[in-house]
Amino acid sequence: MDLWTSLPDILILLLAAMVLGGLCERLRQSAILGYLLAGTLLGPNALEFLPNHQTVSAIAELGVALLLFTIGLEFSRRKLRGLKLIAVGGGSLQIVLTTVVTAVICVMFGLNWSSSLAIGAIVALSSTACVLRLLSSRSEVDSVHGRNAIGILLMQDTAVVPLVLVTSAIATGDTPLIIVREIARAIGGTALFIGVSYLLLSRLAPKLLTIREAARNRELPILLAIVTALGSAWAAHRVGISPAIGSFTAGLLLAGSPFAAQIRADIASVRTLFVTLFFSSIGMVADPVWAMEHWPQCLAIVAAVIIGKTTITCAVLLLFQSLVGHALATGICLAQIGEFSFVLAEIAREGGLISDDLFKLVISATIATLFLTPYMASAAPALARIAARSNHDSDAKPRDTQTRSAKEAAASILIVGFGPAGQRVGEALIKHHLDDVLVLELNPKSAAVAASYGLQVRIGDATRAEVLESVHISAVRIVAITLPDPASSSQVIEQVRALAPNAAVIARARYHIHRWQLTLAGAHTVIDEEEEVGKRMATAVHDSLETCTASV
Repeated sequence: MDLWTSLPDILILLLAAMVLGGLCERLRQSAILGYLLAGTLLGPNALEFLPNHQTVSAIAELGVALLLFTIGLEFSRRKLRGLKLIAVGGGSLQIVLTTVVTAVICVMFGLNWSSSLAIGAIVALSSTACVLRLLSSRSEVDSVHGRNAIGILLMQDTAVVPLVLVTSAIATGDTPLIIVREIARAIGGTALFIGVSYLLLSRLAPKLLTIREAARNRELPILLAIVTALGSAWAAHRVGISPAIGSFTAGLLLAGSPFAAQIRADIASVRTLFVTLFFSSIGMVADPVWAMEHWPQCLAIVAAVIIGKTTITCAVLLLFQSLVGHALATGICLAQIGEFSFVLAEIAREGGLISDDLFKLVISATIATLFLTPYMASAAPALARIAARSNHDSDAKPRDTQTRSAKEAAASILIVGFGPAGQRVGEALIKHHLDDVLVLELNPKSAAVAASYGLQVRIGDATRAEVLESVHISAVRIVAITLPDPASSSQVIEQVRALAPNAAVIARARYHIHRWQLTLAGAHTVIDEEEEVGKRMATAVHDSLETCTASV
């Protein structure tokens, strides 16, 4: 690959994505629509501005790896254990039912069973990258329907390799024994990957992050995070499983570390770059001219996919005792055809299972459902509440963006920085407010001191909005900023006031000259160290004077 030949294509695509994504945001639409539109317009089936689009697509696949890695960082193994039944049982049943129902419908329209099963497998998958990106941007990852969607998506990603093997076997005429053997080998590779990842990321990585050099050099944890995310994706690909699952597993294993929030913030910019390229590369697959010429068929397929997948997913979740509102919201969020379906469609076309026109129809429907996904994800909670009220569902109230358990777990007092000043604040609160206090500290050693006090601790840079959001800053009532640097304190104050406008902000001013800087930044109370020292010294002088007078 000639980097300098491909670089102009990447720059043109990013520029178009920036312009169209910004335009969509201005029109109160999701930026993802702009990214998809940029790829569609500049791709090989429209204006043909990108002669090296295949290289761009290959680079863009890294975006999914980084997205799944960051989602894993904020998910934690405890949450995943709670989704075991939904993910394994519900996800498996959704895949099987969607595949079978789609195949039966295709047979009714005259296709043979081999082609029908291939199309069923294509339709069964939803878009992990698109749905998780939207849930994350809407702060719904921890909602009930968000967790259900993630569980099913993870099961779908796990099923990608078996579905690829089965589709390839149908196309080549392999025997069932060969198919079972290949699937067994994939399962063995998955178990080996998870075992090795656990040893490396749960044992070795936290030690590397706590060494003195990593604490002093902010670049080393960033490099470690990127190597971990992309290395896990590559390792998963090498053992024959989905790279997306590899990245998610890596993030999940690091989620229990106090460094998770900071790692997620550190790689946010890189992730944004690759995720933008990914959605733009998806748009490049579209053939808008063909789709417009065959718009009735495309419209019919899109409607069938959205209604059918919503119904099947909702029914599956109801079987697993989910409430109507949550089941419907999950079904709406997953009512699209996913990015991994492109792989299955290409295999089916090359194997002669589907014709070129049927391939274009499937691809056009996939792109259309991805365009509609931001609207569906936005409407899902409101539609779910309407359905829940009609079914007397007492649990489906307008609190889907954050679950009750998450709110109860959120601290009401946040201490930013745990040096000597922060320690005094913590000591004063331990007796009566131990469970209400959370410490946010960038230095691992100071964080360890806070942990020894029995306080909740997160390691991260409080000047970053992503870090503050990860500690549920919107639920915090009091923020005590004890940082000595006025510039950093001002940044933290501005972020807190933007994300938690009702929180009381108390800041420390090391020198009197910085007091007004912090006040203008938005602090409600500023503790002026020079003024406080002057008062204490004045008191000490007065006491000493009285002592001297008395002794005379």
